[in-house]
Amino acid sequence: QLQLVESGGGLVQPGGSLRLSCAASGFTLDSSSIGWFRTAPGKEREAVSCISTVDGSPYSYYAPFVKGRFTISRDNAKNTVYLQMNSLKPEDTGVYYCAEEPKLSTMCFYANFGSWGQGAQVTVSS
Repeated sequence: QLQLVESGGGLVQPGGSLRLSCAASGFTLDSSSIGWFRTAPGKEREAVSCISTVDGSPYSYYAPFVKGRFTISRDNAKNTVYLQMNSLKPEDTGVYYCAEEPKLSTMCFYANFGSWGQGAQVTVSS
């Protein structure tokens, strides 16, 4: 049974850091793409970052508003994907979800991802 479980959310001051984890079970990361998406009140769901494999090498995508601040990575041995978030801003506040697309892809579009975790709340506030 495929399952994704997020952890690592919380309250942090502006400029601070958090690391989200997405523990996967029921499939292996090297045959799938994993994405991080977020929702916030009054805003549409948006893609934050995705990781996949292209031509045998890791491929990662970052939304322009997190590029240079967030880093996505994966540990195939632990079947876990991470999102390291640095220099957090109040506008990064939201619920962060990890999701799985059962193929290798360079697209980071939420409609392609069929399995989702329960979400992790991230609040950036002083």
